[in-house]
Amino acid sequence: MNNLAFLAMSRDLNDSNVKLTFDMHAPLKKTTKQSYRSHDLILKIAGGYLCFVVSICAIGVVTAIIGDVAGHFGCTLGIKDAVTAICFVALGTSIPDTFASKVAAIQDKYADASVGNVTGSNAVNVFLGIGVAWTVAAIYHEAQGQVFAVEPGTLAFSVTLFCSEALIAIVVLMLRRSKTVGGELGGPVTIKYISGFFLFSLWLIYLIVSSLEAYGVIKGF
Repeated sequence: MNNLAFLAMSRDLNDSNVKLTFDMHAPLKKTTKQSYRSHDLILKIAGGYLCFVVSICAIGVVTAIIGDVAGHFGCTLGIKDAVTAICFVALGTSIPDTFASKVAAIQDKYADASVGNVTGSNAVNVFLGIGVAWTVAAIYHEAQGQVFAVEPGTLAFSVTLFCSEALIAIVVLMLRRSKTVGGELGGPVTIKYISGFFLFSLWLIYLIVSSLEAYGVIKGF
């Protein structure tokens, strides 16, 4: 039974019972304040850098687990690694960014934070994530006297399709700046849902077309 329901049922009781109802929540409020203080203390250790480093390490561990689990899942179902990567791995690692953008879109006055979070996340994934991993691999293979080379596979087709749909998404955002809508996010209910469905359909098209190309149904390049 939640607190609001409990207070609603206590409205017809006498004043002492109502006071008792609020006193019952005093330890909870005290615990909540203590939790906030502990949280602030953790963030202030070493100027916040310790919390940042631990968070990065935790993200790395969770990402590695998601990648391995998705790989085993795809192997069990007989799904190719390329399809597993763009479906399950990408979805699992992008959901936190999706919720972060949602919170930013609700709390921020402008759309810069929510849209910038998406583009910034992809920039980190491409330039930092791939760049650091490939640099470490290249250094390791060079130390072993080997040549580090990775076959492109279906990369060219997928990247071309992604960039094409990204340009379409940019056009949609530009069109939404008209006086009819008034901004990149929100707006009239009909236009808002149409825009959301259209952008969601772009993601589905990317998954379907890339999967068909990975299985040889569509000829790539």
